[in-house]
Amino acid sequence: MDTRPESAHDLWRGSRRGGASKTANRESGASREGRDRPIKAAQACCSGSPASFHLPSGVTIMAAAEAGPGTVLREATQRKLRKFEQLRGRVVNVGEFWDVVVITAADEKQELAYKQQLSRKLQQKELPLGVHYHVFADPAGAKIGNGGSTLCVLQCLEEIYGDRWNCFTILLIHSGGYSQRLPNASALGKIFTALPLGYPIYQMLELKLAMYIDFPSRMSPGVLITCADDIELYSVGDVDCLRFDKPGFTALAHPSDLMIGTTHGVFVLEPSGGSECGDLEYRTCYRFLHKPSLEEMYQAGAVGKKGTLSSKNLAVGDLSTPNLHSDFVYTDSLFYMDHNSAQKLLAFYQQLGALTCEIDAYGDFLQALGPGATVEYTKNMANVTREKSELVEMREKIFHLLKGTPLNIVALNNSKFYHIGTTQEYLYHFTSDSTLKSELGLLSKAVSIFPGGSECCREAPCVIQSIIESGASVGLGSVVEYSWLGPDVAVGANSIISGCHVLTKAALPPNSFLCALSLRANGHLMYATMAYGVEDDLKRNVKVLSDIHSLQFSGLGFLACLDLWGLKVTEGLFSSSRTSLSLWNARIFPMCPSLSESVTASLRLLAAVKHESPFHLTSYKLLSIAEMLLYKDVGDMMRWRERIAQEIHLRGCQADVSQ
Repeated sequence: MDTRPESAHDLWRGSRRGGASKTANRESGASREGRDRPIKAAQACCSGSPASFHLPSGVTIMAAAEAGPGTVLREATQRKLRKFEQLRGRVVNVGEFWDVVVITAADEKQELAYKQQLSRKLQQKELPLGVHYHVFADPAGAKIGNGGSTLCVLQCLEEIYGDRWNCFTILLIHSGGYSQRLPNASALGKIFTALPLGYPIYQMLELKLAMYIDFPSRMSPGVLITCADDIELYSVGDVDCLRFDKPGFTALAHPSDLMIGTTHGVFVLEPSGGSECGDLEYRTCYRFLHKPSLEEMYQAGAVGKKGTLSSKNLAVGDLSTPNLHSDFVYTDSLFYMDHNSAQKLLAFYQQLGALTCEIDAYGDFLQALGPGATVEYTKNMANVTREKSELVEMREKIFHLLKGTPLNIVALNNSKFYHIGTTQEYLYHFTSDSTLKSELGLLSKAVSIFPGGSECCREAPCVIQSIIESGASVGLGSVVEYSWLGPDVAVGANSIISGCHVLTKAALPPNSFLCALSLRANGHLMYATMAYGVEDDLKRNVKVLSDIHSLQFSGLGFLACLDLWGLKVTEGLFSSSRTSLSLWNARIFPMCPSLSESVTASLRLLAAVKHESPFHLTSYKLLSIAEMLLYKDVGDMMRWRERIAQEIHLRGCQADVSQ
């Protein structure tokens, strides 16, 4: 049964004391061209939960435990995953889980997409039930940042619950924005990024809920704030207990290499007074630094000596960069604010009215905290994406509002922080990072048919809920998700392919990105496939047409690519304003009536660049990535993913019958 939201602000599944729900019609949709294998056979083959059948060789669900370093961290992580599994699909008890889970969205269209996916997850009992799930979109107008989104969320909670929300434990996940650095998450959202883990397949939402499974029962009423594209793993030992119950703000802190500190928040801690460092320490923060330089970290007293920590505990960063320093700093991830602090911010927002500049929840809230905080940071624009005159005044107001509020630190000395927000991070962590694979139990094949796959290779390709027929090949270091590839398809190394259906002979060049989207244009279901190089900078923009020669597409100058595609440099080439010209806004991707045609056309577009041989696009209606997201049909993309899952299910049932 699918429970639909009562309003734009409400998406939930009944009360914990047996609230009623309304019944809504399930989305329906006929199979489209290129998706021609009947799916009802799968439903007829096996009854009951898909989790109950045996999958054949090549279809993997869970990882086996491995021996080696990080055993304690891995065991702590697996305990959390098991605990979350026990809650999936059942109504939770009061205090057992979050009272409210909120996901932020960039705009109303993204809000609707998130609600569709949440409704389906709840309908399929993939999440704990009896919880208030909400999606709140940022108001139309100026970008307000995750700090501004936080303020808007507090206002929405007040409107819905009145004074009742002051008793709630609330998880707030920031997932606004369109993932220009990882576009396979652009259409359906960063928080719905698939992971090679679990059954049904985990997405970032499930992983967040699992990793924070112990928090609600140990947290005073308030709000825990996190982002959608990072993973925090930690162990606190058998006797320690991680709590969020102190007045003010409380933040998790992870020991990290100094270079990681330059791209994150860094805590300057008060002296601990002890010589031994356990897995968990409660500390107080003197001052918070936002993306400081090495010199600033040393001058502020943020740097600790590695010798004070066990070598097994030091996190050296997000990627496989060697640690060039003998020292470390404590870096940020998520933070909690008690209800009184949240209420103070809400009252401030209600006095302000509309926001007109970006506020950063980390840089602008946390830098105001602690006895060492000074107002000087309010004028520092080094980490600001859009500099506006009113930003300094806004920061000063927040500083004076929060000044004197304590910043408590939970130092997790046996923890790891992973960011998965770019194509390079995504590829590395899912294919090459043996540490994360071991700690989290990530697979090379997750709920997939892939006869040619191998778990033993260090850079084995990663295949997530996909069918790769015998004879097809996937290069080392590549990720394939929600796709169906025929026997004559070759995916080059270090590539990403998402949502594609390719049964004819085809080759994706190495270091390439391919992601197909369903579109609804003029009432018709259409398809378009974004394609480019995994190292291309889609956010880089120029202000005038004469400067687009500086843009690069898959290793070739953009002007040369346009020539190969038979396209001319005109203002109509871009869907954006005249002063923001980028690959993100370039109208170069063919819109086609079928998924297979769309993927084939974009493969030819890439091949033309790789081989520097013409493939004219003038006969197609062309879209930019920005326009593709505007026209996206979320329901059809979800049906495609279900279609693949049902086919895998069917093949699993057939294998059982033949054994």
